[in-house]
Amino acid sequence: MFHIEFGNDGKIVCSGRLDAAQCEKAQAFMDTVADARVLDFASLEYISSAGLGVLLKTQKRLAESGAGLKIINVNNHIHDVFRYSGFHAIFEIEATGGSG
Repeated sequence: MFHIEFGNDGKIVCSGRLDAAQCEKAQAFMDTVADARVLDFASLEYISSAGLGVLLKTQKRLAESGAGLKIINVNNHIHDVFRYSGFHAIFEIEATGGSG
């Protein structure tokens, strides 16, 4: 299960598992984002390469207007995925303090 929505503070809150089956839903949501945003991954358990593709497409689109995505509360597993894929160089990422 995957859920994505705007939080009360304007952050984009993601929860569950962002895998290939959920990418269409995630992309449709991210296509509505027109300015710099913070993505809160505190409740995101998993992201697949297809999910990374959604983020990359959005980041590239936003970068054209000087904006971008910042990703916070990234658990250790997802942080490793970003590091191994080289995405840590594309996004501003804040990992969680504990073992996620």
